[in-house]
Amino acid sequence: MIEMKVAGIALEAASRSPLVLLRDASERRQLPIYIAHDQARAIMSAIENQTPPRPLTHDLLVNILDECDLMVERVVIHSLQDNTFYAILTIRQGEVRKEIDARPSDAIVIAIRTRSPIWVMEEVVADASYPVDTDADEAERQAFRDFLSNLRPEDFTQRGQSKSSEG
Repeated sequence: MIEMKVAGIALEAASRSPLVLLRDASERRQLPIYIAHDQARAIMSAIENQTPPRPLTHDLLVNILDECDLMVERVVIHSLQDNTFYAILTIRQGEVRKEIDARPSDAIVIAIRTRSPIWVMEEVVADASYPVDTDADEAERQAFRDFLSNLRPEDFTQRGQSKSSEG
């Protein structure tokens, strides 16, 4: 799993549909997830740490969790099926853990409000993310190609001999 943070909300150019953008810790991969306008507002409100005058649905749920001594341990976006992302909230009370099915947008709002980590399965990142900095990715690929092109068979045997001579 890869821990990701909310990088922000964007609008898809053609449809003007909102997207929540998740970014990995190295800020090299970004995962866009289409969400509804209401969820975009809720996520922005949570990012900006705004407190509504009366609790909205996500705030109500966080308040209930607090009152019941339940902690959101993490959010996991675990799969992508037919262009739909699936997530779970892992809730803990003492040693008891429960996994609850959730829409990623709702889970993300709750994670932001509770300061809980957001994790994404590696397969989902591989299938649906894109590079943030394509120049850096290309430079890394070229450096690896250069490394491979300069390898010689002796490089492997010398290392192996020095390890066996130590033992």
